[in-house]
Amino acid sequence: MGLKENAAVKFQDEEMEQNFQQEAPPPKKASRSRMKRHEAMMGWLFLLPEMIGLAFLYVFPLGFSLFLSFSEWNLIGGFSEIRFIGLDNFVQMFQDPRVWGALRNNIFYTFMVVPISMMIALLLAVLIHNKVYLRDYFKVAFFIPYISSIIAVGAVWRALYHPTQGPINQFLMSIGIENPPGWLADTSTSLIAIIIITIWTLIGYVVIIYIAGLSNIPDSLYEAADVDGAKPYQKFIHITMPLLGPTHMFLAITLLIGSFKVFDLIAFLTQGGPINSSQVLVYLIYEEGFQRFNMGYASAISWLLFAVVGILTFLTWQVQNAKQFKS
Repeated sequence: MGLKENAAVKFQDEEMEQNFQQEAPPPKKASRSRMKRHEAMMGWLFLLPEMIGLAFLYVFPLGFSLFLSFSEWNLIGGFSEIRFIGLDNFVQMFQDPRVWGALRNNIFYTFMVVPISMMIALLLAVLIHNKVYLRDYFKVAFFIPYISSIIAVGAVWRALYHPTQGPINQFLMSIGIENPPGWLADTSTSLIAIIIITIWTLIGYVVIIYIAGLSNIPDSLYEAADVDGAKPYQKFIHITMPLLGPTHMFLAITLLIGSFKVFDLIAFLTQGGPINSSQVLVYLIYEEGFQRFNMGYASAISWLLFAVVGILTFLTWQVQNAKQFKS
């Protein structure tokens, strides 16, 4: 009798629990939507400090620069001196030979630095990744110039480039070249001298990025190519290069943008000279805005720089996507 009574009580408890669950009302849609709104609000609150920082450090300066490009403003005079002049700054900019000279130097600098850096770094990265012992040592050795102070790098290269006492010209004279280049002091070689320094500085960074890309290529592809009798150059052309496509695009875009922003070496070594032979857009913006205090004109040139970089980046992106589509 005891077992039957316990079973009956247990059955009644289970039946009551089921009835309670069936009678319990489902959660209201209003409470669910209120909870979602609360979660969304908390998410926006966490993002608020970052959004405020972006607004003050990026959005506001961008908008203010656009406004100044249509204005005349002497920085020393304060905000009360801002005067709207319409398109006069842009008209002056397109008639200014210094702007076109700086843009020409920028384009030459970019189309020398970007491809040469990528080609040399790719060769070094393949050698280090496949054939070289102590590869970690070489990674660090190549990367040191990139993380070194640009002022220290510029000081070393200025000594190397000295027209008479520098080791480079001393070596050139020792092998029979009577009139070696003046490098930084010569209008025909000043920009080339800075290009050489930039390539030497950038190679370590590009090598590291390429090694990372090479590490993501499966070894099974090379093993299958070996079975098919592929030669090393065929594996490089048909396996390595296509699979490094995203790496090529990343480096091309970042180096392109960085090359148009070159300023520190120009400011330290040549100040745009001699006779504007190494003048670039960023240094011209600095001269107009912070030496001549013509902030309106400097802002107009900065928007020209923005447009040129945007167009070249878009074209690079399109060309790379077309290559990937064909492959």
